[in-house]
Amino acid sequence: MSVQLSLTERPSGPVLSAEAYKKIDREIAKYPADQRQSAVMSALTIAQREVGWVSPEVEAEVAAYLGMPPIAVHEVATFYNMYDLAPTGRFKLTVCTNLPCALRNANYAVETLKAKLGIGFNETTADGLFTLKEGECMGACGDAPVMLINNHRMCSWMSDDRIDALLDELRAEARGSTTRTEGGR
Repeated sequence: MSVQLSLTERPSGPVLSAEAYKKIDREIAKYPADQRQSAVMSALTIAQREVGWVSPEVEAEVAAYLGMPPIAVHEVATFYNMYDLAPTGRFKLTVCTNLPCALRNANYAVETLKAKLGIGFNETTADGLFTLKEGECMGACGDAPVMLINNHRMCSWMSDDRIDALLDELRAEARGSTTRTEGGR
């Protein structure tokens, strides 16, 4: 897959909204004027929150806006596991499997999630609700095993009961927002 898009391959309009660019501008302002590339991680995070994932078009747009080569943006996006290079389910569940979590039953929690969701790592449930990912250390070893939801919410001590409660909560959240959306039409 080529990540460098030529000018003819770039989308005709902006990939990101004006609001996203305002947020990126606030991040750029934190650095000296000649170092706007330092905002690449923030820009990718803002773009992913808006678009849902970091597509090659998003990478190209961020690169152009920050004045850096597209491959340099791609290197950042592929190095860190918080960036999704393909669409994910509504809820991305990232389980830490590093040694401290593994010693405290992370592998059991992973097998429980795989069985309950019917998917493996890097797969999404048929209903589009859940994507399961393997993660690196999340800095909460004392709370092991830990899991992140959509890169923003950390869940600790993921026992069978906690996993069941969490999946029920997320499914209810999905039903609630679907109902509100459909009811508002």
